[in-house]
Amino acid sequence: MAQEFLSEDFLLQSKTARTLYHEHAAKMPIYDYHCHLPANQIAADHRFANLTQAWLYGDHYKWRAMRANGVAEKYITGKACDYEKFEQWARTVPYCLGNPLYHWTHLELKSLFGIKDKLLGPDTAEEIYDCTSEMLKTPEFSVRNIMRKMNVKLVCTTDDPLDSLEYHRKIRHDRFEIKVHTAFRPDRAMAVEDLPGLNAFIDHLGCICNIEINNCHAYLEALRDRHKYFHDNGCRLSDHGLDTPYAEDYTESKIEAIFQKIITGKDLSGEEQVKFKSAMMVEFALMDYEAGWVQQLHIGALRNNSSRLFKALGPDIGCDSMDDKLIARPLSGFLDRLDANGDLPKTILYNLNPRDNAVLATMIGNFQDGSVPGKIQYGSAWWFLDQKDGMEEQMRILANMGLLSRFVGMLTDSRSFLSFPRHEYFRRILCNMLGNDVEAGLLPNDTALLGKMVEDICFNNAKNYFSMALD
Repeated sequence: MAQEFLSEDFLLQSKTARTLYHEHAAKMPIYDYHCHLPANQIAADHRFANLTQAWLYGDHYKWRAMRANGVAEKYITGKACDYEKFEQWARTVPYCLGNPLYHWTHLELKSLFGIKDKLLGPDTAEEIYDCTSEMLKTPEFSVRNIMRKMNVKLVCTTDDPLDSLEYHRKIRHDRFEIKVHTAFRPDRAMAVEDLPGLNAFIDHLGCICNIEINNCHAYLEALRDRHKYFHDNGCRLSDHGLDTPYAEDYTESKIEAIFQKIITGKDLSGEEQVKFKSAMMVEFALMDYEAGWVQQLHIGALRNNSSRLFKALGPDIGCDSMDDKLIARPLSGFLDRLDANGDLPKTILYNLNPRDNAVLATMIGNFQDGSVPGKIQYGSAWWFLDQKDGMEEQMRILANMGLLSRFVGMLTDSRSFLSFPRHEYFRRILCNMLGNDVEAGLLPNDTALLGKMVEDICFNNAKNYFSMALD
């Protein structure tokens, strides 16, 4: 007999899975250590005027699906009104069967708005839009109350080194009980493929730090100043978006010569670009180690593939895909250089190309040092892999080649305050995977043992791994 869609036992295919989820996973708070939520909206306790604003503004996952469904850009990022955009999304949803967007969409409608018996489509679009939009306008659905409703204990946004962090300070000043931290994302500081943009960054950095940046030493001093500023404002982790790791040999004099070419606007060779990025990644890692931070490496995105849409709309609009650069040797070289000198910080590695799953799962075992359980982590299935098959494969490979029990678990990686049910999605998949193994006799039928493992992966491991206080 077919199970009802999105029932209380959604994705839970065995009695053991249901016990693990309902008695252990479901009660755990959310520790969302990597997201892209706008801190200004948390600071203002923003209320969305309608579901389009809460759901479709900035969500490149939905934008990609809408383009694939033949929706004109006017209704995606263009000037169509909010309801017209929502209507086009509603027309797209029935064609998302098999895509995680279909599950996420209906989980969010159920978990946040209590809509259990209606599927989003053209025939229900107006009713769902009107109902949810009225709810969103009430105090109960301010962004802070959405976070409370979802049992969130901590979120960690992702911010540029030049950010003032004024909104994070306001949130702390308000004594908001849910902790809102930031992560240091210095990608622009080493973006030598865009020299005008990099020089604009350097000029702005010099002004903020009141430092004349005319050599690489001054540049690194200014970046350390911003790193300390972030630390003083509660930051305890960094994040790097890399097409591939960088681990070329370099000398200080060579990097200085490259920096002089950068600030005079002279094009760099491919070799010079890689050397500079290699040096900068080491410097950032040393800053993290000295400050006791965690570094996150998101590896393998090929960004801004459509020059047409990039020129019209800029980055992060749904035109990124998986890269296929080889990553094992440079990643090993980067980690080994730090580890050999005792300077390797806690590190989380994420891959976008599933070809690299086992590469990362085996790589983390090379550099554990016994100082911290799971010091080097194989991160949650990321971006295009953030779906049922991708999450199961990431956890299976980690279990086979490492310690799944020490995994720091799920994150939303989202710009939307309605995305917290992705934690529920992950937890159901985790419990189902373990439950199926119990039913097959591959794991002991020991609810206490497995229940603790589930609770640790859902919350406790992250709470213990990151040095960000919850009180």
